Amino acid sequence: MKLESLFEAPAYTLPQDVKERLLVDELNELTARHSKRCPEYARVVRALFPDFRGARTIVNVPYIPVGLFKSHRLASVPESEVFRVLASSGTTGQQPSRVYLDRETAELQSRALVHIMTSLLGGQRLPMLIVDAANILRGDKRFSARAVGILGMMSLGRNHTYLFDDDLRLERDRLKAFLECFGGEPFLLFGFTFLVWQALYEQAADSEFDLSNGTLIHSGGWKKLQDKAVSPEVFRSILERKLGLRRNYNFYGMVEQVGGIFLEGDDGYLYPSNFGDVLIRDPETFEVVPDGRPGLVQVVSALPRSYPGHSILTEDLGVIIDTDTVQAGRRGKRFRILGRIPRAELRGCSDTAAPWREEPARV
Repeated sequence: MKLESLFEAPAYTLPQDVKERLLVDELNELTARHSKRCPEYARVVRALFPDFRGARTIVNVPYIPVGLFKSHRLASVPESEVFRVLASSGTTGQQPSRVYLDRETAELQSRALVHIMTSLLGGQRLPMLIVDAANILRGDKRFSARAVGILGMMSLGRNHTYLFDDDLRLERDRLKAFLECFGGEPFLLFGFTFLVWQALYEQAADSEFDLSNGTLIHSGGWKKLQDKAVSPEVFRSILERKLGLRRNYNFYGMVEQVGGIFLEGDDGYLYPSNFGDVLIRDPETFEVVPDGRPGLVQVVSALPRSYPGHSILTEDLGVIIDTDTVQAGRRGKRFRILGRIPRAELRGCSDTAAPWREEPARV
């Protein structure tokens, strides 16, 4: 089975051509599976790709716009087999995406997340600080994008400690107690980017806490930080200067492809995992563009079995820097996300976590 070959190979070690050969077989099977089991998906594929008879490369795999997950119920399993429904975050008035998981897909996504993160964190479960409030896992928020991210990462940690109270105020005594117990050894921090900034920059004083043994993994909320003129470089440098936090890794992902995240390397670029890939398409012609040229991001994943999320055209702009240069000890494509396409809906996972007043962007 090609998918098991992707799990068996250590993360980020597959040459691009080898991975593509494994992926295209899985993606063709998923296209056929979802076309048979999800009539809405089948109609879209017939309309957008009327001559499709199978892909020879990942470039030819049919894709669907990410917005369809907001407007249509896209599921390839009966309701009785739906194990969990995930909802993307959105500002007031926006329709969230809905993603339908069966147990097989949920287990595959969990396995993939462990496979990816083990390459960074090692095989031991680390003491874990969660940069959020415990109430994120209660009530109707249980299956939100933030909640799903936390639940997925919790399997990689132990001694889980939440940094916020229910009003998103930093729990100083709780953080001090955690550091007294675990601060002298490696530990894990996880949260969405803007909440990390809100907790560790805006609420903590310089040198108030020593996080030098921590590894921070974060994603989402960059829109608000960009409005505050906070770039990824500024984000990293300030947290290191203020709290000694040197190991700082962003990832790119979306609720429509949970588990198939794109984790930052030590060089500051994003890399696809064994289970997925990224392509960049011209926003007008939708043709794949050469490395170094910006365009619309398409993401593919071998994981989704219960819904047709294996090939998605996003509303994000990105650029592939190069391929198989083995920077940061990783094979595959190096890429960056450049922002949203004009007039696209705001969809950062943490952008609705707290009230805020939008300020003019600074350049």
